[in-house]
Amino acid sequence: MGHLTVVVGAGVVGLLSALRLAEVGRQVIILEMGQTGREASWAGGGIVSPLYPWRYSPAVTALAHWSQDFYPQLGRALAEQTGIDPQVYETGLYWLDLDDEDEALAWAQREGRPLRRVPMAQAMAAVPSLGEGFSRAIFMQGVANVRNPRLLQALRGALMQLPNVTLLEQCPVEGFLQQGSRVVGVRTAQGDMHAEQVVVAAGAWSAELLATLGLALPVKPMKGQMILFKCAEGFLPSMVLAKRRYAIPRRDGHILVGSTLEDVSFDKTPTEDALASLKATAVELLPGLADAEVVKHWAGLRPGSPDGVPYIGQVPGHEGLWLNCGHFRNGLVLAPASCQLLADLMLQRSPCVDPAPYAPAGRL
Repeated sequence: MGHLTVVVGAGVVGLLSALRLAEVGRQVIILEMGQTGREASWAGGGIVSPLYPWRYSPAVTALAHWSQDFYPQLGRALAEQTGIDPQVYETGLYWLDLDDEDEALAWAQREGRPLRRVPMAQAMAAVPSLGEGFSRAIFMQGVANVRNPRLLQALRGALMQLPNVTLLEQCPVEGFLQQGSRVVGVRTAQGDMHAEQVVVAAGAWSAELLATLGLALPVKPMKGQMILFKCAEGFLPSMVLAKRRYAIPRRDGHILVGSTLEDVSFDKTPTEDALASLKATAVELLPGLADAEVVKHWAGLRPGSPDGVPYIGQVPGHEGLWLNCGHFRNGLVLAPASCQLLADLMLQRSPCVDPAPYAPAGRL
């Protein structure tokens, strides 16, 4: 069977982890409890930056910066390979009326990021659809958003082109196969599967899975709701963020507005309260949305983790078991670096970023 790796979870992190391993010839089986990429990866907004990057630890920043630099080439490569363009769209991002503007600017100077104060009149001129009620703006150029449902389709397409990849959907993993302390496969609804390595990339569901080994992984579901408007192309030339909410333009005039942060376990039913709240935010940010059609309203479950620092690496005392999970609000942002790092560690290559902050050792 060669060197077989089972990847649990077909979200952006599972798919990209599988792709990085399969590209170098590893035999990979991806197991997904539902449909490919229909959980948090599909539900997110796809801003290729943490919402407030200066509020995170250097561990998150390191993965974010590597990924931001890598996204344009990832988008091009996937479009060429599959004919599906993930639309990595560089619009820049305006933050309005921030409480911690000084910290943001100090962080940008320290990290060498292109973030600067902009006179409000200049922001209004750049984004004519903006509401009146704002007094201060900072802008970071070059920030992109990715059309995440297309990114997931493209990743799936790229994997399906490879002869050494199998994807099994509707195949929940119920536990692990062990030989002594070593993990040698998984128990699934469709039978046992043996593997040399198992990668858990199951997002908000990762902790439930590791609990079957008696491991306490502090990852839990955090619900977020979003709405999607259809507007004319060019209605919103840049992403905007104010009062903990954001608006993201797609190339074709769709605009996403998000999001809530709710601690309600695994319930992802969209609620009327959230819809009303998101609509109110949308109109406050962009008054023209008052007359726009709400195309969709949905919810997803983020894999909440302490300080948003993901778990990437081998689980000590459980040889053969690897993690790439717990990305909280930044799974789409951090996926390229996280999956590169995981592959580097599994293939014993020199790691793309310092792996120490993400190591499961001492964190479980």
